[in-house]
Amino acid sequence: MIKVSQVSKIFPHSNYAVREVSFSVQSGQIAALVGKSGCGKTTTLKMINRLIEPSSGEIWVGGKKASELDVISWRRRIGYVIQKAGLLPHLTIEENISLLSKVLAKDKNWIKKRVQQLMHTIQLPYEDYADRYPLQLSGGQQQRVGIARALMENPDVILMDEPFGALDPMTKADLHQEFLDLNQKFNKTIVIVTHDLREAFKLASHIMIMNEGVIVQQGSEKQIKSQPVNEFVQKFLKGHL
Repeated sequence: MIKVSQVSKIFPHSNYAVREVSFSVQSGQIAALVGKSGCGKTTTLKMINRLIEPSSGEIWVGGKKASELDVISWRRRIGYVIQKAGLLPHLTIEENISLLSKVLAKDKNWIKKRVQQLMHTIQLPYEDYADRYPLQLSGGQQQRVGIARALMENPDVILMDEPFGALDPMTKADLHQEFLDLNQKFNKTIVIVTHDLREAFKLASHIMIMNEGVIVQQGSEKQIKSQPVNEFVQKFLKGHL
């Protein structure tokens, strides 16, 4: 479970980037932070992972409070996927997926078996793809590898920042379905950042619409469509559906 309580972020020489944001994501649930560029959604995601530290408020993941753990221990409990996968170009696919496990000095045989299992799950057979480099893969394949890397240490929580944003529509649609199928198998708690409301409705059961650093409405697709809380949400719905 993820709980964010009254979290704010003020950068030097600026106004609030995020102001008193609160929400909860239940175990096994997929939630989406949605909004225009600059609304604070990525800043919020980065605060959950402590890539950015909040100016105020509290964050819990799996019953642990962020302020009670050191940053490195906290991040190792959370999978993180970014746009274009963020793979290291000089490492092979196997090396990219297994990077954190090697840093943690896990058993070599366990690492290899885990990589093989994950590559089979993401439909990139180990025998064919393990020794390739990221530039030898398509954008969709790279994104699958990014997801496998996030799953390597089997975290309960995965954060995804515009994970499908750079893909063409056909590849995106295919990967959306693969993502939903994967999560049926692994049952992770996931927060996705996206500017695409259609994508949010397709993937997530809990939607949080942000504007100017504030969550203006959150709820299910049905709740948001049937009961938009203000003119901004009405226009946002109209512009994206």
